[in-house]
Amino acid sequence: MSNPPPANTGQAPGGATYGGGQQHQQPQSAGGAPTTGATGGTGAAGTTSTSSTAPTPQNLNQIVTDYLKKKGFTKTEAVFRQETAHLGPDGRPAQRNEENGPRKFLKAFILLRDWIENNLDIYKFELRKLLWPVFVYSYIELVSTGYVEEAKHYLATLRPHFEAVHREALDLFATVTLPQHIGENQTIKLYRESKYHIPLNQSLSGNLFHFLEREADAGGSTIAFILQTFCRVDISARGPIEPYSFEAIYRRAQNLDLDEIDQLEGIPGVFTGVTNRDVLDTSTPLKLGPLPMEPELREDVRAELEDEDQRHPPAEGRSTLVEEFDQRIKREDSADAPSRTDLPLPPSRARDVVMEMQKVRENRDRFKIEGRTGGAGIPVSACMFTFHNTLGSVTCMEFSNDHELVAVGTMDSYIRVWSMNGKPLKSSVASEKDLQVNNRKLIGHSAPVYGVSFSDSIANLDRNVFPEADGAKPDTSTKLLVSCSADGQVRLWSLDHWACLCIYKAHDGPVFRVLWGPHGHYFATGGWDKTVRVFAQDRASALRIMVGHDTPISAIAWHPNGTYIFSASDDTDKSIRMWSVVTGNCVRIFTGHTDYISALQCAPNGKILASADTGGNIFFWDIAKGARIKRCRGHGKGGIPSLSFSAESNVLVSGGLDGTVRLWDVELPADPSKSSQLAITSSGAAVAGGASGQQPDGAATGDSIAMASGGGPNGNSITVGGTGSSATPAAAANATGNTSTASGAANGGSGAVTGKKKGKEVQITPDQISAFATKKTPVLKVQFTRMNLVVAGGCYDPER
Repeated sequence: MSNPPPANTGQAPGGATYGGGQQHQQPQSAGGAPTTGATGGTGAAGTTSTSSTAPTPQNLNQIVTDYLKKKGFTKTEAVFRQETAHLGPDGRPAQRNEENGPRKFLKAFILLRDWIENNLDIYKFELRKLLWPVFVYSYIELVSTGYVEEAKHYLATLRPHFEAVHREALDLFATVTLPQHIGENQTIKLYRESKYHIPLNQSLSGNLFHFLEREADAGGSTIAFILQTFCRVDISARGPIEPYSFEAIYRRAQNLDLDEIDQLEGIPGVFTGVTNRDVLDTSTPLKLGPLPMEPELREDVRAELEDEDQRHPPAEGRSTLVEEFDQRIKREDSADAPSRTDLPLPPSRARDVVMEMQKVRENRDRFKIEGRTGGAGIPVSACMFTFHNTLGSVTCMEFSNDHELVAVGTMDSYIRVWSMNGKPLKSSVASEKDLQVNNRKLIGHSAPVYGVSFSDSIANLDRNVFPEADGAKPDTSTKLLVSCSADGQVRLWSLDHWACLCIYKAHDGPVFRVLWGPHGHYFATGGWDKTVRVFAQDRASALRIMVGHDTPISAIAWHPNGTYIFSASDDTDKSIRMWSVVTGNCVRIFTGHTDYISALQCAPNGKILASADTGGNIFFWDIAKGARIKRCRGHGKGGIPSLSFSAESNVLVSGGLDGTVRLWDVELPADPSKSSQLAITSSGAAVAGGASGQQPDGAATGDSIAMASGGGPNGNSITVGGTGSSATPAAAANATGNTSTASGAANGGSGAVTGKKKGKEVQITPDQISAFATKKTPVLKVQFTRMNLVVAGGCYDPER
């Protein structure tokens, strides 16, 4: 006989587990299997009895719920009901725990984000592009599975991370809160129906998936699921792509075509952020047009110009001031002009009206340079200011835009400001009203001063255009000076009170360059910490910090519309970067220099950039294309510390430490094959050859080269840089303002010319127009005035 089956076999899961009696037998019956009491019977009988009475998962959940309710475990019952609200096919809770529930998406995103931010800088650009698709598909999954509140919390938590770039997309996602919205929204449908292409280099993709596998339990499996289900990771064998990586710079410089994986990146028809196309392609649109004038200021200036035309009608054949102003306004209304909202500026004042009026007048009355003159040269005059007894202490030099003041920074940590016409400097200090001095010293820095810059100014109007206003007429002279030093400080000085107004401490280490913006209010600095910073005169901290150079900053320049800044780094980086002041991002990189980049200057038309280095090279760059136009040669070794464009942007003036001031034609010669050749004789004289009227280029300081001066006074022959000359092209002047000018001393033909500099040949390219030489004065600063006069300055060096 067989033993009878044990009693209450079907009740074991419900009664034995929670009943409280004979607990040492519970584990054997809790799973619903036949009990050990059936050992003497047949296995078939025991199995049949169990299977016929086994409860379903729903019955088991109900039994447990009833038990908890009966015993009064209300909190436990509530948790149990929540856990069993969504059951999977196996009867277990589906996505209702910390690892598999809706919280896993936020946990996984944070895991991936932290890993990316702790990675190498060169990999961050590519890896950060993973975050947007992971965020989007995680949100879509939450909404499509009915986790409405969890989806809202996910969006609100991570929204600040993408707000700057994806604001419109985030606003759209906020309207997609129910599963039925998924199929109705076109953008969501594009994400759901298309694979999101993500290009990664081979080594980086290996590191990524190894990390996800290692951190599978902490959220890596969720990231891997999203990438495998909704994305397509395209792996390439090239180096990492990043705006400042060698791969990106090389491809831009060579104008190489984009790889297929870069062309397919993201999803067609949807903005997915900054892609490899933006980094490798130089066609990213720029707004290079002039900044539009404030509407109220425009109306005020026009009204005053109309009154000025009535008071002083123009001569016959000359345009009126209003006509000149209207032509300028038409240029400002170009399609590529930035918006006024891109660059916030203070409200205009009466001083701004007068300054704009004077700029229009000077632009009309300027000496116009129409372009090349068939080899006869351009009769541009140069006024040279020479500083004596400096003993090598001057580090930098700057002229004010109204050309009333000149300032120098010194190794002795002070700044000295002179009146260029020798008249006493003005002061608003009551105790200094009777002070009659033509120079002042500004003391405050504790280390060498490396840069000074004057705020914008222009010649004062001879009458008060606002007589109804109380007080004196608006003063358009220079009011502020900003300086930088090796002590890490940037100081703002008042030229009315001759005192320091503010100290800006932001850079880590010496500050090498400082420059006022074209519209005032803002100024830029570059320093040893490899950063370019933008300040406003009413803010103590930097408004923008541009990071990307590998070495300290050696030169900076503003774009004429004030929305871009150019910066160059020293002799190991040798790259020039163009930064957007609006976003703080790098928008162009120019490479090609092989020597220390010493000067930068952007043309007034906003389309051409000029750069110079210590090797005597001057490069011209097409800003929109990011490509080099040409290279000019003529200066000797030592460096070119200063560049300046004419008002028409067709002539560049350069000042070199070789003691020369040179003018360059921005456009290439029309027919280089017809250029004249300069034969260097054994005696050191230069003989002009070729067509009549074509003149050779000047040579560097120290040559004894006789030159026929077609553009010089009386057509006399002069000697550049030598002894016994009948006239000197640019005579030195002392610091009190005594000057002399030279006009068209040496005319550039079209041929390459070879001169000598201390026994070494210096190649002179055919686009040099004129050369003004000094005897022993390295030129530190050159500047085209608004009237197209060249002003230059340097320190006499008797040991040269």
